[in-house]
Amino acid sequence: MGGVYRVILPRIDVAMESGRISEWVKKVGDRVSRGEVVAIVETEKAAVEITSEVDGVITKILHNVGEEVKVGEAIAEIEVEK
Repeated sequence: MGGVYRVILPRIDVAMESGRISEWVKKVGDRVSRGEVVAIVETEKAAVEITSEVDGVITKILHNVGEEVKVGEAIAEIEVEK
């Protein structure tokens, strides 16, 4: 397959417009598997685990801990394994 997969902040509930990065579980250079937790995001209601949809290597972290991120915005990039 190959290519770059962008990890997007999903809409967790109907009222959610943004979330705050509370922890990066993975860092640049780390290998991740599909379903593995990449980051923890705080919403108004809960802390939510953001998982990878692909197998690959984290190549970019686009937001720092504490930053507010809008729903639908990319938070990281993963180089997809072939």
